[in-house]
Amino acid sequence: MELYDRDLSWLSFNYRVLMEGMDKSVPLLERLRFLAIYSSNLDEFFRVRVADIRNIAGIDKKKINEKIDFNPQELLDRIHKEVSHQLSEYGTSLDEVINGLKEKNLIICTSLEEIPAEALPSISTYFKTRVSAFLKPVILNEGEDLFLDNQALYFAIAFESGMHACLNIPSDKLPRFFKTKTGKSTYFIFLDDVIRLHLDLVFPKETISDCRCIKLNKNADLQIDDEYEGDLVAKIENQIQKRNLGIPSRFLFDMNIDGELLSNLARKLKLSEEDMVSGGRYHNLNDFFQISSNSAEIEYLENPHILSEEVENSRSLFKLIEKKDLLFHFPYHSYDYILQFFNEAALDPNVLEINVTFYRMAKSSLIGEALISAAKNGKKVTVFMEVKARFDEENNLHWARRMKDAGINIVYSLPGLKVHAKVALVKKKSKMYGFYGTGNLNEKTSEIYCDHGLLSSNKEMNKELSSVFKFLYSRKKPKDFEHLVVSQFNAMDRFLELIDREIGHVKEGKKGLIIIKLNNLQEQTLIKKLYEAAAEGVEVRMIVRSICCLVPGTEGIKVKRIVDRYLEHARVFYFDNEGKSEVYMGSSDWMNRNLHRRVEVTYPIYDEGLKRELTSILDLQWKDDVKGVWLSPELKNERPTVENNVRAQHDTYEFLAD
Repeated sequence: MELYDRDLSWLSFNYRVLMEGMDKSVPLLERLRFLAIYSSNLDEFFRVRVADIRNIAGIDKKKINEKIDFNPQELLDRIHKEVSHQLSEYGTSLDEVINGLKEKNLIICTSLEEIPAEALPSISTYFKTRVSAFLKPVILNEGEDLFLDNQALYFAIAFESGMHACLNIPSDKLPRFFKTKTGKSTYFIFLDDVIRLHLDLVFPKETISDCRCIKLNKNADLQIDDEYEGDLVAKIENQIQKRNLGIPSRFLFDMNIDGELLSNLARKLKLSEEDMVSGGRYHNLNDFFQISSNSAEIEYLENPHILSEEVENSRSLFKLIEKKDLLFHFPYHSYDYILQFFNEAALDPNVLEINVTFYRMAKSSLIGEALISAAKNGKKVTVFMEVKARFDEENNLHWARRMKDAGINIVYSLPGLKVHAKVALVKKKSKMYGFYGTGNLNEKTSEIYCDHGLLSSNKEMNKELSSVFKFLYSRKKPKDFEHLVVSQFNAMDRFLELIDREIGHVKEGKKGLIIIKLNNLQEQTLIKKLYEAAAEGVEVRMIVRSICCLVPGTEGIKVKRIVDRYLEHARVFYFDNEGKSEVYMGSSDWMNRNLHRRVEVTYPIYDEGLKRELTSILDLQWKDDVKGVWLSPELKNERPTVENNVRAQHDTYEFLAD
C-alpha cells in the first residue's frame, strides 16, 4: 500500500501556508501574518518532530531496522533539503512584503540606518527605563560551557580584544517592536536594534567588532512516564522545567557571523554540524503578529458575527435546546452563544451538575470563570483537565488549581491516553443538555479556527455522553455506544462499517459517496479501506488541511487542501447511504494517536435541516478554487483552474448570513 511520509506531507502543508504569504492578491499585512505562521509552524516542527527523528537516528542501526520502517538519516536529509528550498522563497517573499508595507507608510526597520533620527531620543529613554532592566550579559570564558534558553533570542558578540559574549534579547518580557510615528509614517523597530544602539552602555569598556542574533531550538516534547503509579501532575511540572534542558534540534545564526565567534559558540553549546542552520539578521519572525495597522487597505476587513435570531429572541437557551438541536459555525457565529450556555448553567437553580473536558483552555477563560461561579452557586462541577496538551500544560495546570480552589472536582489525565474530546454535559433533575464540539472550549481560538458546535437535549446521545464522563472519572468501561463514536471503544469498527456500507451499495449497482474532512490523515487501516472503497467505485472526496499520508490519485481519490484567513479545524464525516445520509462531526483526526491513544468523541447530526446545512458547507469547500488546492501525487499544492470562483470561507459566511 502506497503512503506518504507524514513529515514530508506536513512540510507540503506548511508550504501551502507560505503560498498565502507569497500571494499578491492577499492584503500585505495578512501576507506578513501568514509568513509569521509559517515561521512559527517551522519552529515547532524542529522542536518536536525533527528532534524526535534525530533521537531515532542516534539509535543502533540494528534496533532501528527492527523497530521502524524508514531510514531516519535519509528522512532528515530530505527534510533539510525541502526546508532550505522553502526558506529561500520565504526570504524573497518577506523582502517583498516589507517593501510593499513601506510604500503604505508602515515601515518595519530592518537596519539601523532606517530608524528615523527623530525617534532616537524616545528609543534611548525606552532602553534606559525599560529594556536595560532585563539584560543579562555573559562573557564566554575559556573552558566554561554556555546555556541558552529554549527558543530565546540572544546576541553573540565579538570584541576587538578577542573576547566573546552573549546578551539576551528579552522578547519574552517586552514587545518585540518599539512603535513610533513620524510624519505620515509609522515605524516598527526591532527590540534587537533598540539594544544594538546601546551596546556601548552594556559593555562600556569594550569595542565591539561583531554582533549577531542567535537562537537555539531544543527538543520540546515532554516525555511523560504514563504509568498508573505516581503523581502525574508532579511529573508534568517536572518535565516542563526540563523542557528548557532538551537536546538541541536547531541552532539558528546570522549567516554573516564572525567565523571564530561561531566556532566558539558551537564548542560551548556542544553542537554538531547538523545542528547549525544559517539564517538572516532576525529570528523568531512569528513576532510579526505584533505588527498592527488601522488601514483596511492592507488587512482583511472584520466580518461581524452572524446572529441567531432564535437564540437572540429566547430568554433561555436551555428551553430552546429542549425544542431543537442548535448548530453553530465558528468564527462566523459568535462564541458568545457557547458562553451563554455555561453562564446559564451556572445561574439556573434547576441545574444540579456540570461536566466538562478541557484540552486547551484560553488564558483568560470565561468558561472557566462561569464554572467557578457555578461551583460557588452550589452546583456539582467536575472538570476533566488534560494536562498533557503540548505547550499548554502550564496554562491548564494553572486553571486546574484555580478551579480546584473554588470547589470544582478536578480529574487529571488518564495514564497512557490523552483526552482530546471537546464535550460538556449539564444535568438537571430530569433533563440533560450536551455540548459537542469539533474545537477546544476556548473563546480566543474560536475567532480564528473554523469549527462547529452542537447543543442538544437528545436523551440517548446525552446518556451515552454521561457514560463517557463516568469512564473518565472512574475508568469504568461504558456499555456499547449506539449513537456516539468514541475512540478506545467503537471508533475504528464504526468508521470501517460506514465505509463498507458504501462499498456494498456500489456492488448492488447503486451510488456510493464518502466525504471526509480532517486536519490530518495517517491511520493505515482506514486509508487502506478508503483505497478499497474507491477501487470498488465509491466516490471518495477528501478535504485534508495538513498531514495526508494517503496518496492522491490512488484509485482516483482526490484530496483538497484549504488555507485561508481562518484555520480550517473541523472534522466532518459524510456517508451518502443511498440518499439517506449519515453525517458526523467530532474532535478526532484519522491519526494513529487519535484513534488508538486518545479519547475522542464523534457524534451524529440527526436534524435534517442541520445535515443539509453542513452538507452545503462541505460542498462549498469541495468546490473552492480560490483558496483550495489539489494535493498532487508528488506532494505539490496545485491550484485548480478557476471555473466557479468559489472561496469557501467567504461563501460560507454569505450562505449562513442569508
